[in-house]
Amino acid sequence: MSKKQDSYYFENFVSCVDYASQAAQLLLDVMRNYRPESLPEQMDAMHALEHSADTLKHELLNSLVKAFITPIEREDIIQISQNIDEITDKIEDVLIRIYYNHVQTIRPDALELTETVIKCCGEVKALMDEFADFKHSKLLRDHIIRINTLEEEADKRYISCMYQLHGACRDPIEIIAWREIYTYLEKCADACEHVADVVESAVMKNS
Repeated sequence: MSKKQDSYYFENFVSCVDYASQAAQLLLDVMRNYRPESLPEQMDAMHALEHSADTLKHELLNSLVKAFITPIEREDIIQISQNIDEITDKIEDVLIRIYYNHVQTIRPDALELTETVIKCCGEVKALMDEFADFKHSKLLRDHIIRINTLEEEADKRYISCMYQLHGACRDPIEIIAWREIYTYLEKCADACEHVADVVESAVMKNS
């Protein structure tokens, strides 16, 4: 396989994570400057990012079908691509739930959890930037550890959010709405960790 063909998969991963990072930043911007009346337009912008990421994923899978030799095992390429796509999907899911639950104001701790998701996406992007050189990189393991640490931070924030919600809120409808939003924010961090886990496994198998 030529170096150009070889690098295609890694470049595709980086581009897809970039869309996830853009989606996370858009979500934070929406929540920081929250206007319920603007949500339909903002959801369109979010879906455009998700659609672009999907297009790249399908292009990769189409290339994989035709490839004779791949830089890492096909199953790993597919799994990494799907897990990166899952990050963007889950971020979009958060915004959708804010919309259909008719959320009128954003809880401050939700912003903190979203900021953690952005950090997770940033570390996944850094991981993908290193991934092409996985046989020689001295930084890859550090990014995996940071992603795992941030996912643990997201878990702690999630528990704190749920504790505060159930302790301070008396409206059962609002509790149901925010439970769902917090859960999907935590799933965003989980999706980032899943990428790191598969990359770590792929490196071990292909080194």
